[in-house]
Amino acid sequence: MTDIAFNYRLQSTRRPGLFDAEPLFAASGLLIGLSLAPTLAAMALDHRQFLGENVWLKPVKFQIALTLYLLTLAFFARWLPDGMTASRSYRVYSGLVIFAIVAELIWVSGAAMYGTASHFNVTNPVMQGIYGLMGLLAVLLTSATLVHGIAIWRNPRTGLPPALHLSIALGLVLTFGLTVMVAGTMASFPGHLVGTPLTGATVPIIGWSREVGDLRAPHFLATHAMHAVPVAGLLAAALLPPGMASPAVWGCAFLFTAIVVACFAGALAGLPLIPVF
Repeated sequence: MTDIAFNYRLQSTRRPGLFDAEPLFAASGLLIGLSLAPTLAAMALDHRQFLGENVWLKPVKFQIALTLYLLTLAFFARWLPDGMTASRSYRVYSGLVIFAIVAELIWVSGAAMYGTASHFNVTNPVMQGIYGLMGLLAVLLTSATLVHGIAIWRNPRTGLPPALHLSIALGLVLTFGLTVMVAGTMASFPGHLVGTPLTGATVPIIGWSREVGDLRAPHFLATHAMHAVPVAGLLAAALLPPGMASPAVWGCAFLFTAIVVACFAGALAGLPLIPVF
C-alpha cells in the first residue's frame, strides 16, 4: 500500500517536460550533448597528447558534465515557483549562466585545439589571465544550483512528498556550497595534484591519480550532490514512513557532505581516493 500511495502522489505532481519548465537550459544542454559528436570525431582523428592524454579528452569531459548539469536543472525547474522562469530578471540571469557555460567550453576547446593547458597554464600569461576570468564565470554558472535550490525550498506548492522536496533543494544547495569550496581551493594551487606521482598510475577514463592526492576527485563528488541527495530522498519517500523520511534525507545529506569533506581533506594531504595496491 505504501508503494501504491507513493506512486500515486508522485504521478499527481508531474509537471510539464524539460522544454516547458526551463527551455533555455534544456535546449542548451541538448545542443552541448549533440556537440559531443564533432569533438569525439576530432579525438579520433587527432592523436596529439598532452600530459599523457588526448588533447580532446578534457573538452569531452566538460561537454558531458555540462550536458548533465543543464538537463538536471531543467528537470528540477518544474518545481520552481510558478512564473519564476518567465520573469525578466530570471531570463537575464539564466542567459548569463549560459554565456558562462559557452565561454568555458570555448576556452577548453580552444586550448585543446592549440595543444596547450586550459587550467594552471602558468607559462602562458594570456591563458593564465583567462583562467582567472573563467574562475569567476564558473562560480556564476554553478550559482544556478543555489538559485534553483533556494527557490524550490521556499516553494510550498511543489506537490512533492516532503522528503523528496527537501532532498532536491538540499542537493542543489549543497552542490553550490561544496563545489565552490573545493574548486576555489583547487584554483589557488599550481595544479590539481598534491604530490609528485612516480609511475603515472591513474583511474581509467576518469584520470584521477592513484599515487597522490587529486583534487578533481572531491570536485567530482561535490558537483553530483544534486543527483545523489535527491536519489536518497526518492528512496526515503518511497520506503519510509513520512515521519522518518525527512530526517533520513537530512542524515543522507550530512553523510554525503562528510564524504566530500573527507575526500577533500585526503586529497589535500596527498592521499589518492583509489590508491595503488
